[in-house]
Amino acid sequence: MRSPSSQRGGTFLGFILGLVLGLGVALAVAIYVTKVPTPFSNKNQSRTSEQDVVESQKNKDWNPNGVLQPKASAPLEGASQPGALTPAPAAADTPAAKADPKAPAVAADPLGDLAKSKAGLSSPATANTAEPFQYFVQVGAYRSAAEADAQKARMAMIGLDAKVSEREQGGRTVFRVRLGPYDDKAAAERVRSKLEAAQIDNTLVRIQR
Repeated sequence: MRSPSSQRGGTFLGFILGLVLGLGVALAVAIYVTKVPTPFSNKNQSRTSEQDVVESQKNKDWNPNGVLQPKASAPLEGASQPGALTPAPAAADTPAAKADPKAPAVAADPLGDLAKSKAGLSSPATANTAEPFQYFVQVGAYRSAAEADAQKARMAMIGLDAKVSEREQGGRTVFRVRLGPYDDKAAAERVRSKLEAAQIDNTLVRIQR
């Protein structure tokens, strides 16, 4: 059986050994922490002043709402730039100049105008505009009725209806072959053109109504 003094000596020795061992472990941990770089602190220590300047330039014009805003379209060729003088619009570009001066005016009463126009078309206009003359186209004057009938038949062959009339002229009977009558000179001239195309001599005769 041990004596009390020997027990106290073993306990003190164990305390000293435990303290030395703890100090050694703490020293080893401290050395390991100082030599092994941590991931967060290493990043901050490795940045240089040049990198900080570049990063600040990138973030200078950064807009957090840029993804939500539409992209600006490219300026058109000839578009006015900031500071450039804008030419005044030409007179042809104004709404007043674009109005067609020849455009018909809109009637206030279109139905009434339509009724008036129809009434004007349906009213007889020949009473005041009729020519005071009648027109004949004479294709020959002969001494005998046989020669006049032959000329009348020739007219029928080209689709024209001629008439033979008698008249005393210089103490003699003359048989005239004429086409008509025509109410206007234009109709008579059309017949004359057809006769001239067939090489038939003719004369325009005008008679008072």
